[in-house]
Amino acid sequence: MKLTKRVTIKDIAASAGVSTQTVSRVLNNHPDVSQETLNRVKRVIKETGYSPNILARSLIRGRSHMLGVVAYGLKYYGPSRMITGIERRAAELGYSMFLHLIHDPETDDVEFQINSLLAHQVDGIIWAIPDIGNNRAWAHTLNQNFNVPLVFVSGMEKPTSLFTVGIDNHAIGKIATQHLIDGGARCVGIITGPLNWWEAQQRQQGWRDVLRANGMEDEEQLVTVGDWNAKSGEQAFNQLLEQDPYIDAIFASNDQMACGVLHAAHRQGRKIPEDLSIVGVDNIPEAAHFWPPLTTVRQGLQEAGVLAVNHIDQLIRQSNESQENPEVIVPPSPYCNRN
Repeated sequence: MKLTKRVTIKDIAASAGVSTQTVSRVLNNHPDVSQETLNRVKRVIKETGYSPNILARSLIRGRSHMLGVVAYGLKYYGPSRMITGIERRAAELGYSMFLHLIHDPETDDVEFQINSLLAHQVDGIIWAIPDIGNNRAWAHTLNQNFNVPLVFVSGMEKPTSLFTVGIDNHAIGKIATQHLIDGGARCVGIITGPLNWWEAQQRQQGWRDVLRANGMEDEEQLVTVGDWNAKSGEQAFNQLLEQDPYIDAIFASNDQMACGVLHAAHRQGRKIPEDLSIVGVDNIPEAAHFWPPLTTVRQGLQEAGVLAVNHIDQLIRQSNESQENPEVIVPPSPYCNRN
C-alpha cells in the first residue's frame, strides 16, 4: 500500500502564494482576509483535500472542541429530537459530540458519568436526561468550582444555579385540554406518561387546571397512566372506559399513546372525532398518516437542544467565568389540528 504525504498548512500557503498566517486566518474564519485571497486559499484546500490537525490545534488553544452529552431514552421521540438539535447545532459551531447513553435514568452514579467525559477532555457537558424521580438531586450540591460548564436540557422540578433549558409541559397540557373542550367535549380523560417523570406530572397538572377553570370534573377515574408507547395507550384507553364509560375525549400525553387509543377506538367501532376526540403531543411525522390524522401539540424539542448548545458555547468562550444562569422555558406550538 502506497502512503501519501500529509498536506500541511505550509503546502497550502505555497500553492496559494500566501503566508501561513493568511491560511490560518482563512481556517479560523478571520474577517481580515480579502475575498479574492479567501477564494484562492479555499480552492487550494479543496483541490489538495487538506484537513487541519484538530488535535494539534486543540493543544495550542487548550480546547478539544468536543461536547460531552449524557442522554437517555433515544427510543422515545422527544429525547431523540432533542439530541438531534444538540448534534446539529454543535456541528455548526465546530464541535464534535461525545454521546454517553445510560440505561437507567434514575442512576445515582453521576460521578462516573462525568469523570468519563472529563477523561475525554470535553469542553463542556450537556445533561439531557429527563427529570425522573430523584435523579437530579446531585445538581443542587454540585461544587460551583466544577471545571467545565454544565447545562441541563429538559425541565426540572427544582431549579439549580446551573443553566437549564426546559419545555413548558404545563402549557402543553392546557393547550391540548382546552382544544378538546372547545370542540364540544364534556368528559375529558387523560393518559399520562409515567408519573415519576416531571414532564408527565406537568402535563397532567395542565389538564387538571383547565378542567377546573371550565367547571368540569377532574376525578381520578378520568386518569390512567401509560408508558409512552402505543401498546400502553391502547391498554390505558380500555381502562379509562371501564372507569368512566361517558368519556368523550382523551388527552394522550404523547403521540405514540394516542396511536394506541386510535387503534383501540377503531376496534370498538367508535368514530373519530364524532364519538371520541383525541389530542396527542409531539407532532411526530407519522401523526399526519394516522386515520383520521391526529391532532397534536408540537414541542420545541430541537429548539431546546439548540439553546443548550448556544449557551454552553457562550460559557466556553468566556473561559467558564461565572455568570447568571437562568432557566429558559421553550413554549409549545399551537396544536396541529388535522381532524
